[in-house]
Amino acid sequence: MINIARYLDSTYLKTSQQSGISQQETLQKVKNLAQEAIDHHIFAVMIRPDYVAEIKNFLNEKNSDVVVGTVIGFHEGTYSVDEKLSEATKAISDGADELDFVINYEAYLKGDLELVRDEFLRCTQLCIQHQKIAKWIIEIAALTDPQIANLTKNISTWAEENFDEKDLKNIFVKSSTGFYQTENGKPNGATFEGIKIMLDNAGKLPVKAAGGVRSPEDAEKMIKLGVKRIGTSSALALIKNESSSEGY
Repeated sequence: MINIARYLDSTYLKTSQQSGISQQETLQKVKNLAQEAIDHHIFAVMIRPDYVAEIKNFLNEKNSDVVVGTVIGFHEGTYSVDEKLSEATKAISDGADELDFVINYEAYLKGDLELVRDEFLRCTQLCIQHQKIAKWIIEIAALTDPQIANLTKNISTWAEENFDEKDLKNIFVKSSTGFYQTENGKPNGATFEGIKIMLDNAGKLPVKAAGGVRSPEDAEKMIKLGVKRIGTSSALALIKNESSSEGY
């Protein structure tokens, strides 16, 4: 029996404006998420940078080992490298354990591989220096299958050429933000097909499936395929053996 909870990044990434509630109400939602993770032994919470310091303190006060993750360059990925580094540096200072960067997939699609490589190397180096996990969101819904394969392969190659073998387990390739706007009902998160392509091209890097995993059966299938983490706003439903209609 797979312990799904230990693979989950329980996620709440809506801003107050997006959800139509106050900052204080959003903070309470995030605190509830953290308490839920404590109560159900969920591996991590994935939250906006604004809430990292408060949630880290909240978890420390409860002597919890729940990991705090946050997002950088979210959700478009078009922030400059310096902006991403600045945001990441503050998140690390606030106590983030894991940083999920949105890669500049628009630059990749325009053929500017040098920019993408530069941001990958510099931001990953920052994380490795501080013993943090770096995850790179490639936004598979914006890419064709050959592009998913190529970008994943490039990230794997850059990692293996520039970082120590022991650090590769801390550099993930991640599928999706969950915020990408698709057309004609196309999934905007992880699909089995997309994840399989990522796994086939990630080399020694672990893969995180994010978005669209809404049933325990789907979670188990993803884990059996080989993913090491699953990002979901339906964490509680998954571990209670229920299905969810949540968007992420």
